[in-house]
Amino acid sequence: VREALAGAHFSGTLETAYRACLWSRLASRILVPLAEFDAADEDALYRGAQQIDWSQHLAAHGTFAVDAGTAMSKLTHSQFVGLRVKDAVVDQFRQRDGNRPGIDTDEPDIRINVRLRRDRATISLDLAGTPLHRRGWREVQGEAPLKENLAAAMLLRARWPEVYAAGGALLDPMCGSGTLLIEGALMAADVAAGLRREHFGFAGWRGHDAALWQRLHDAAQSRAQEGLRNLRACFFGSDSAPLMIEVAKKNAQGAGVAGFVQLQRHDVAHMQRPHGFETGLLVTNPPYGERMGERGELPGLYRTLGERLRRDFAGWRAAARVAVPEHGQEDPAHALGLRVDKRYALYNGALACNLLVCGIDGAAARVREP
Repeated sequence: VREALAGAHFSGTLETAYRACLWSRLASRILVPLAEFDAADEDALYRGAQQIDWSQHLAAHGTFAVDAGTAMSKLTHSQFVGLRVKDAVVDQFRQRDGNRPGIDTDEPDIRINVRLRRDRATISLDLAGTPLHRRGWREVQGEAPLKENLAAAMLLRARWPEVYAAGGALLDPMCGSGTLLIEGALMAADVAAGLRREHFGFAGWRGHDAALWQRLHDAAQSRAQEGLRNLRACFFGSDSAPLMIEVAKKNAQGAGVAGFVQLQRHDVAHMQRPHGFETGLLVTNPPYGERMGERGELPGLYRTLGERLRRDFAGWRAAARVAVPEHGQEDPAHALGLRVDKRYALYNGALACNLLVCGIDGAAARVREP
């Protein structure tokens, strides 16, 4: 395994690739590289794409789609890059026997991923087909939903599996559509992240091994059933908006964890430690000024959250994804008034944020980050 820009490279069998699609809680896509070559101009890109034997991956009567991106290259338009690769695929089939595959951008038989960086092209097969954060359980979403894989990253950075193993609870006092609570419950229950997805991109791929996939899916289903039987009802959420409580309930039902999640309507100022839990993790994704026009109100929200944590949550851990302060604005870590153990940079799309992870010792005085 090798860390790379915005991802990781690894090698393995087809089973390894299927397991990554099924189990990875953090990945957005699982890409299988088919070719890598220099592509300083459109002709080089076209020739490189034609060197791949597409009949190994796609039937002549099948469908495909091309996703493309380019950075620091002479070919600067991603749509044009995608179009030239599409032409190469179609022309190869047409030249072979006169038939050509069709284009389907919604649910194609295969999805081709093209990345051009510094005039070097990588053409890959997108095994998932659609982003893996789409778990298949979300019934409805709020105005600005947190992506499921980003929620999982927050939980792992905050060491939720360790907290759960120690008998702790999970609380989100601004739960919105319930993403953090649901991801936390599925993680604790050993439910594969992709188990409820109805479609994977490899289903129409000519290299697909249906028997192998069914075996892996059945094994994951058995593990989920066992994990849900043993899951503790230790998930608590609240929100000031009654609509979001209803959304969270529906999503928890869709994920199969509604019986383990307790939801209440109230704001942060009225949150309390769940009865009977001396330890736990409070994790939350507060609103942002850019998104909701509330940047001026954020320091007060953070201060209220910090006060409640110091007053009632000694022995717990806390993690909050907060806005990056603009010039002259108070750092959210200072507004919280808690010692920050770790600070991680996270992105939700193009929006840069920080994940602050804190231990709560109950001290009443404000402790600035060292």
